[in-house]
Formats: sequence, structure tokens, C-alpha cells
Amino acid sequence: MSKIPFIFCIAFILFSLFINVLGLMKLYPIYLTSPVLFFSIFLLIALLNNQRRFKGFK
Repeated sequence: MSKIPFIFCIAFILFSLFINVLGLMKLYPIYLTSPVLFFSIFLLIALLNNQRRFKGFK
């Protein structure tokens, strides 16, 4: 597995967490920052879940 998508997902989570903290301080609307954080965590879980999937016999 390539580590580039994993590093990208971690960086995206850290960025969206920072934006969400700004949303909690009422600098950005929280209804815009929360879905971004959810989507970034969802991408990481989907990436980690897809690693060991059985792809069939060849």
C-alpha cells in the first residue's frame, strides 16, 4: 500500500480539525466545518477498510 493517500488523509483531518476549532470559536459557521471533519474521518476509515479486501482469485 502506498503511504501517500494515508498521509494525505491525516493532513486533511488535521486541517479540518483546525477549521472546526475555528468554527467552535464562532469564526466560521459550525454547520459548514462539521461536515468537512466528518468527511475527512470517513475518508480515512474507508481507506483503512479497503486495504485488506479480498479481490478474488485470478
